[in-house]
Amino acid sequence: MTASFPPGLILVAGGLLIPFVRGRVKEALVLGLPLLTLWAVWLVPDGPAVTLSFLDYQLTPVHGSPVGRLFGTVFCIMAFAGGLFAIRQARTLELAAAFAYAGSAIAITSAGDLITVFVFWELMAVGSTLVVWASDQPKAFEAGMRYLLVHLLGGVILMIGIVSHIADTGSVAFEAMQPDSFGRVLILIGFLINAGAPPLSAWISDAYPEASPSGMVFLSAFTTKTAVFALWVAFPGTWILIPVGLYMVFYGIIYALLENDMRRILAYSIVNQVGFMVIGIGIGTEMALNGAASHAFAHIIYKALLLMSAGSVMYQTGRRKCTDLGGLFRTMPLTTLCGGIGALAISAFPFTSGFVSKSMIAQGAVDQHLAVVWFLLTAASAGVFLHAGIKFPWFVFFQKDSGLRPPDPPMNMRVPMLFFAFLCVGLGVYPKPLYDILPYAVEFVPYTISHVVAQSQLLLFAGLAFFVLLPQMQRTLTISLDFDWFYRRFGTALGRELAVRTTRMRARVLGATVARARTFTDELFRHHGPHGVLAQTWPTGSMVLWVAILLGAYLVFYF
Repeated sequence: MTASFPPGLILVAGGLLIPFVRGRVKEALVLGLPLLTLWAVWLVPDGPAVTLSFLDYQLTPVHGSPVGRLFGTVFCIMAFAGGLFAIRQARTLELAAAFAYAGSAIAITSAGDLITVFVFWELMAVGSTLVVWASDQPKAFEAGMRYLLVHLLGGVILMIGIVSHIADTGSVAFEAMQPDSFGRVLILIGFLINAGAPPLSAWISDAYPEASPSGMVFLSAFTTKTAVFALWVAFPGTWILIPVGLYMVFYGIIYALLENDMRRILAYSIVNQVGFMVIGIGIGTEMALNGAASHAFAHIIYKALLLMSAGSVMYQTGRRKCTDLGGLFRTMPLTTLCGGIGALAISAFPFTSGFVSKSMIAQGAVDQHLAVVWFLLTAASAGVFLHAGIKFPWFVFFQKDSGLRPPDPPMNMRVPMLFFAFLCVGLGVYPKPLYDILPYAVEFVPYTISHVVAQSQLLLFAGLAFFVLLPQMQRTLTISLDFDWFYRRFGTALGRELAVRTTRMRARVLGATVARARTFTDELFRHHGPHGVLAQTWPTGSMVLWVAILLGAYLVFYF
């Protein structure tokens, strides 16, 4: 019975209970529910665990698989660490919404049919929007509304695709497919919108930084990585994902290098890193798919670590612009250390988790003789080191002293940072536990002399380039235009102009209609009014004459 219960519902139900408890009970729920969910994830056996009848279809709300177990595991770890990071600072609404959000993501990893996926997909959109709205940032509501609109659009596209796919095939199975029909193409588009693919990538950098320090930690883990899981299951080996992923990789690098807001830097970095995973799924070999899954696992941990360090800085200083920060290593040594470890991990530095996961994707490209893809991935690795590996820690912690002297954050925020820093180094030094839970058998050795030397040289020369170009890397208070300009500025201006023009047209049409109506009524009044021709009194003899004429005409026509 335990194995047939959707693990994610534990977190969803627990999240709904959080607003009604206080004190130790609340802390026990926040810390205990993710561990209970993790236990439930590992109880689910491979294959269908439970089936339900819905209309004419057989649903499989619980379906175990190695890749689902891997994603469910890291989602539970993230919910536990994120809950600990947020427990003393976050609003109750944020914690409740975050747990419902995380539980919905975990439910998708154990779903075996598209209808179940869609239901929890939409619950994720609602939960994540509430996480954004729970922030006290001044732009949170507007950003959350735009975020919700994008995801409702993606949900509608996904729903139409699922309905069309079911009409074509009669199957609701959540399994591997190809985008060879209208419905499947829409399903692919729906998944890619949540992954942050072009042209709607800007929703990540727009909404995530407006969440609270703890809220952005939750947001970084679930939406995009659940989309990666969905693509992994449904569209492995789909070639179009390779150019889409490459676009995401370089889009994230370029915009992160231009950005001045430390949390927007890390938001663009999410798009960049998800791009690596999408490329691995597009390559579609066992090596590349293992790389995409392991990189998603590692990314959730080191990106959460980076955002925890950035969130700690923001919580302690109230500032998020790189131009307002600097010299914080003096009074925030633990935050600096953890942020540095996260920066090394995202850069795939040897002996960190990013090194043992990202290299599998590059190896997948080599195995398929995709030379251009491999060269671009190599160049992108240097770009990642520039914006997340050096730029973020340098401008936040080490650049010219800002005069700020904040201490390290409270204990509940320090412990999860240390935990994730340990995982980043531990999985990098000893990757076997991660490799053992990957979907396919791993025949890959990351620590060869050539690989370590090549990666070290790449990162060292990228670091040299950063400091040589440091004057150009200094950011100012500027705004980088993105695709969201079309619906934030151009769309608003277009709507305002259409409103003005339609109002004028309505006034003209209404004026002309009223004028014509008045002319018509005037004519009626002239003929039928009290003094009109038809209202006058006619002599009786004249009326008798007209009756006789009409009667005669009738008789003539009748005969």
